[in-house]
Amino acid sequence: MRETPRSQETAGDTRAEPPQPRLDRALAHTAGASGSGTPHRSDGRPPHTPRGERQPGQGGLPGTTPPVPGRPAVFSALVALALVTWQVLVDGPAARLDERLSRALVDTVPRGLSELGSALGDLAVALPVLACAMAYAWWRGHRAQALSAGLVMALVPALVVPLKEWTARPGPLEPWAAGYYPSGHTATAMVAYFGAAFLVSNRLIPVAAVLTALTGTALILRGYHWPLDVIASLALCLPLLRWPAVAERYGRPPG
Repeated sequence: MRETPRSQETAGDTRAEPPQPRLDRALAHTAGASGSGTPHRSDGRPPHTPRGERQPGQGGLPGTTPPVPGRPAVFSALVALALVTWQVLVDGPAARLDERLSRALVDTVPRGLSELGSALGDLAVALPVLACAMAYAWWRGHRAQALSAGLVMALVPALVVPLKEWTARPGPLEPWAAGYYPSGHTATAMVAYFGAAFLVSNRLIPVAAVLTALTGTALILRGYHWPLDVIASLALCLPLLRWPAVAERYGRPPG
C-alpha cells in the first residue's frame, strides 16, 4: 500500500511516523460484500463445502447412507472366508481345533435357551422382520433401498447352498449328514436384521448386531453348527451389507 510522506524529523526525535493505509484501497477490498450480506462474495453463490453440497436424507435429515463395511473390511472378510474354507476342505489344524472347541461348548447352557436363540435365524422369524421393514421403506418412498434389501436376501441361498454342497462338512451332532458349512441360519439372521435396521433407523444397527451374535452363538451351543460354520457365514455376508451404499448411489433421482 502507498504510504503518506514522512513528517519532518526534529533534532531530538529521529522516529518516523508509521505508514498510513489508503482509505480508498481498504474500501475496495470490501466492495464485494456490499448488498450481499456475505463478506468477500458478491454473487450470492452457496459455499463450495461438503456441508453445502450435502443432500437431505430420510425425513429431510442430512446424510443418507448408514454405516456400512468399507472396502478394507470387505477384503479382509473375503480373505478370512477363503482361509477358513481351505482349512475345512483339507481338514487342517484350524478345523481340528474347531471341532475340539465345539465339543467343549455344546450343551453348556440349557437347551431351551440355545433353541430359542437359534430360532432367530429361521426363515419364519427373520423374513417377516425384513418384509415389514421393506414395506415401511416403500411407504416412505425409499423404493430403491427396499428392493435392494430384498434382492440381497434372495442372494443368501444362492451363495450358501453351493458352499454347503462343495464342502459337504458333517454336523457336530450328526456326523453321518453333510452340508453344515457355512451356517445358513447365521447368514439369514445377519442379512435380514441388518437390512431391517438400515431401512428403518440407524439406531437399530446395534440391535441387529446383537440378534446376529445371539443366533450364531446359540447355533454353536446347541450343536447345530461348528464355530467355523458361523464365522464363515459372517465373512460371506459382510460384503452383502454394502448394499445401502450401492442403492444410495444408483437409486438417487436425477437432479
